Amino acid sequence: MTMTPAELEEQKDTLELLNNEVTSRLTRQSESLAKIDAKALFLIGFAATAAQFLATRQRHDVLAYCAFAAYAVTLLTGVLTMRVAKHQDLEPRPMLAAHVRSAKGQVLAELAATRASIFEKNKEIHDRKAWLWTASLWSMAVGLGLSTVALLLHT
Repeated sequence: MTMTPAELEEQKDTLELLNNEVTSRLTRQSESLAKIDAKALFLIGFAATAAQFLATRQRHDVLAYCAFAAYAVTLLTGVLTMRVAKHQDLEPRPMLAAHVRSAKGQVLAELAATRASIFEKNKEIHDRKAWLWTASLWSMAVGLGLSTVALLLHT
């Protein structure tokens, strides 16, 4: 999308609206990533506690080992979920150097386009984290089910 400087100035209000929307979407994406990490940490702690509880009880061994395997998957996927990933962000210094003498419309267009690109790159990280957290949740559910049956069958 190439616009003349005059067209950019005419579209200032629209560009400002678009830039604000992309900015708020990036903020929501960042908050969502933080929530996924917090949920993964909870699952890791719960799986570790459940595995320790199961290890200290009399139980059906085969089912208990299957439960331990499910807890191990929960721990692994939880840690992978929380693994530090390099998120893209707006680099202020190069942006300032490139646009200090630019018209407002041109700067707004560049900001919106840059933020949209950053959002797309971060979306891949977000989708991966969400998938790993879901796998962690399901393996935790399987582990709890197997633990319960292992404890009940032994008594």
